[in-house]
Amino acid sequence: MSESDYFEFGVAHDRRYTLEHLWLQLLDEKDGTVKVGMSEFIRADYGDVVRVILPHPQDTSDFVLDDEGAPRDADDGEGDEESESVDGGDEIGIGELLVTIRTVSDRILINSPFPCKVLELNGEVEDNADLANDDAYGDGWFLIVKPHEFDEDQFLNASEYIEYLNEIEY
Repeated sequence: MSESDYFEFGVAHDRRYTLEHLWLQLLDEKDGTVKVGMSEFIRADYGDVVRVILPHPQDTSDFVLDDEGAPRDADDGEGDEESESVDGGDEIGIGELLVTIRTVSDRILINSPFPCKVLELNGEVEDNADLANDDAYGDGWFLIVKPHEFDEDQFLNASEYIEYLNEIEY
């Protein structure tokens, strides 16, 4: 960003931040679910977001678990009363691709900061990337995950994130 380019952006104070400019919001301390989105800094640094690509769960609708917990074809008709559906959602390991953001100037690949299971995707942000531009801390969220290991203190709070942003050189 050149000195003539100036873009104001906000930082939500009720979130934690990664060095890759994702925000993390603990939704439920008891079950450990976390909502994930992008910091407005991404738009300020790279320009408007034109596309968001989220990790879609593998289709597990054709499988059920047998009595021993092994997957089997749902159409085989055996033990239907004692079977349960396999939970949907992808497991994403630490450092694996979590979200792809296309901006007017670049493609940004952001890896997961922790191992987690994807519980919910915000399909609206995939259909309308302007949600990420206009409401990054609200309707522009990306996904809800259940981390396997999550310590809020290992991520930056708002003031630490602002300090980090001030240290980034251009």
